[in-house]
Amino acid sequence: MSDFSLALNEDQLQLQKWVHDFAANVVRPAAEEWDEREEFPWPIVEEAAKIGLYGFDFMAQAMLGDPTGLTLPLAIEELFWGDAGIGLSIFGSGLAAAGIAGNGTPEQVGEWVPQCYGTPEKVALGAFCVSEPDAGSDVSSLRTRAVYDEASDEWVLNGTKAWATNGGIADIHVVVAAVDPELRGRGQASFVIPPATPGLSQGQKYKKHGIKASHTAEVVLDDVRIPGSCLLGGKDKLDEKLARAREALTKPKTGGSGKQPAMATFEATRPAVGAQAIGIARAAYEYSLEYAQERKAFGKPIIMHQSIAFMLADMITEIDASRLLVHRAAWLSRNGKYVNAEGSQSKLKAGRTAVWVTERAIQILGGYGYTREYPVERWHRDAKIFDIFEGTEQIQQLVIARAISGLRIE
Repeated sequence: MSDFSLALNEDQLQLQKWVHDFAANVVRPAAEEWDEREEFPWPIVEEAAKIGLYGFDFMAQAMLGDPTGLTLPLAIEELFWGDAGIGLSIFGSGLAAAGIAGNGTPEQVGEWVPQCYGTPEKVALGAFCVSEPDAGSDVSSLRTRAVYDEASDEWVLNGTKAWATNGGIADIHVVVAAVDPELRGRGQASFVIPPATPGLSQGQKYKKHGIKASHTAEVVLDDVRIPGSCLLGGKDKLDEKLARAREALTKPKTGGSGKQPAMATFEATRPAVGAQAIGIARAAYEYSLEYAQERKAFGKPIIMHQSIAFMLADMITEIDASRLLVHRAAWLSRNGKYVNAEGSQSKLKAGRTAVWVTERAIQILGGYGYTREYPVERWHRDAKIFDIFEGTEQIQQLVIARAISGLRIE
């Protein structure tokens, strides 16, 4: 196990520069175009695949080959510094991969995770499908149902998923569904839907406030039949979990019924989401700093006025504080050391910081900041989602409160 340290090794520094160069030379110049088009940026993702930034090998090395846990947040921050919508298009498949890695057997991980990415010659996508039209933050109330057909050893899935990144256009869909609704969150399981499975289709594509280049849509499951082997973790493990959950219903004060599969995935990915938010905040801060040094008012650069200089001082302080929380959480997550929901802490703080910093950036640019001729309004639109997805601000507070109190706070 690696000791916690903020020092970056030579490989991490080289990777940071490599991703930054890609973000500066490829992603940022294309950001405005794809934000306006509101389409998945296939050419950019294909370019990322060609250089090895998008792919199974990169994700495996970043997630499993680094005992510090810092490699992935470093790469994500730089890419989202370039653009959040394109960044999420490149890293969006990682959530499906994390869902498989967090709940699947080693054999399932080896079979399905590479298929979330494909190859540089034929790029593939993954989608993680949890939320539903009537179940967003309350993931224990999912209506999507998975029923086991013992005669054919198949699972039959029906329902509608909402807010799925890459939903409907992905090759691999990871779906969380209820197998025993009476058990609520404890009666859920995760399933892999292989490519071109009949019955899976895209519902409405959402028109979003920000991260417009990232494809977000409903996924409709209509009598989707998948082999029994597509149940992540296997049926024996599921049966044992359900038995413990049923026993726990008669003994409410006892634990050991297992985590919800969706929550297990989100716990692992929250530091990465925090890094995304930091990338946006840093982009807005750096742009505002440069603008304040060049823009003149009352006979001198506006940074010479305390009202502007103090805003910038607060912006960089909040960004650095957020990054420290993210890096700490990434190390703790990698080494299994969460105590007080540090992943939620990092995501909560980073999301708030991104929204606040980008709002301050608009203020510093004044009227120009409110126009689409300058990128800060786009960064502000992109930032707001980090108070919402993968657990709202209030859900993060709830998770943290339960962790520090040991109580089932509602």
